[in-house]
Amino acid sequence: MPVDIGTQVDQLAQDHLDAFPPERVEKPLIYKGRAASSNQVSRFDPHRREIIDDGWGSLDEEAPALRTEVMLDAAKSVINYIQSPDLPFDRTLNHYRGCEHGCIYCYARPTHAYLGLSPGLDFESRLLMKAEAAELLKKELAHPKYRCAPIAIGMNTDSYQPIEREYQLTRQVIQVLSDANHPFSLVTKSSLVERDIDLIAPMAAKGLASIYLSITTLDRQIARRLEPRAAAPERRFETLRKLSAAGIPTGVMVAPVIPALTDCDMEKILEQAYQAGARKAGYVFLRLPHELSDLFQAWLQQYFPLKADHVMSLIKQSRGGKAYQSGFGQRMRGEGIFADLLAHRFKLSCQKLGMSGERLDLRTDLFSADPSWGRATKLQQQFSLF
Repeated sequence: MPVDIGTQVDQLAQDHLDAFPPERVEKPLIYKGRAASSNQVSRFDPHRREIIDDGWGSLDEEAPALRTEVMLDAAKSVINYIQSPDLPFDRTLNHYRGCEHGCIYCYARPTHAYLGLSPGLDFESRLLMKAEAAELLKKELAHPKYRCAPIAIGMNTDSYQPIEREYQLTRQVIQVLSDANHPFSLVTKSSLVERDIDLIAPMAAKGLASIYLSITTLDRQIARRLEPRAAAPERRFETLRKLSAAGIPTGVMVAPVIPALTDCDMEKILEQAYQAGARKAGYVFLRLPHELSDLFQAWLQQYFPLKADHVMSLIKQSRGGKAYQSGFGQRMRGEGIFADLLAHRFKLSCQKLGMSGERLDLRTDLFSADPSWGRATKLQQQFSLF
């Protein structure tokens, strides 16, 4: 009986597949305008969820549109006092929780876990706002025991994220600070800050305000994936020019610096920021606390698979063999050869340009809060009845 070579080859191939089945590669969903690709559960969630291919090609379908949802955040105060020796301020104000900019590297993502939400897509799309922020701020500033010191606005999530166009909480807060001659500093990735130059410029003239623009990379394609809803890099330089032209002290934060991906742009970012009027500068080495480590690594594998291992290797070399170290000082700068080289490059660039550190002395002697601000608002009085 003649031997069918083709049949034998097919059988051998099938035997090989049975013995060594190919690994199933799950294609991550890509949500338009979002950096995260999943709603990874938080460290507090006892359950784990996993996407499984049902055989009907569901993993090949486009991800559904993800709309932004804004919820009210009931709060009794808005000023958050901190004791961090590696920060140039001792109090912050965050009237938004979660951030629609959707930066995949944002160290604030894990804070969404405290709300029972995911640090992934929930952080970008399920936001909370403190609608009474301005009134609460008035009450705190008018308290007899309050002592004036510069407030850092939006240090957790960007105070000029897209929803600010509608709710204008940041403008309301700055208006209160202006009325009280209270100093503040602010870091943003948004050009929306230009809207409030009319409030900020007069305060800056009194030595009460400074604005920093955070710029991560000059590569627009990388920026679009890293920070999908933030202003483009060149737009942020334009914002620096407009703020500086209005007499507002400005600075640039090269943050975060991602090794082997964005660190090559550090010197050029500093130079272009200086040309745009910035005279202060700072940088932060990439921080990956808690759930952020998995989210960032999944993003790397999705968009830069050939660089992923190298990027994470440099990060771990700079973090004592881990993805992150939370110790004061180390969390911002890292340690080891690469981190030291980065610090040296930053120092030399600033010296060459004549740029100084992040700290800017703001006046506190002009502060004066209206005593009537200490009275409870009608809404607060109604809440107190329950």
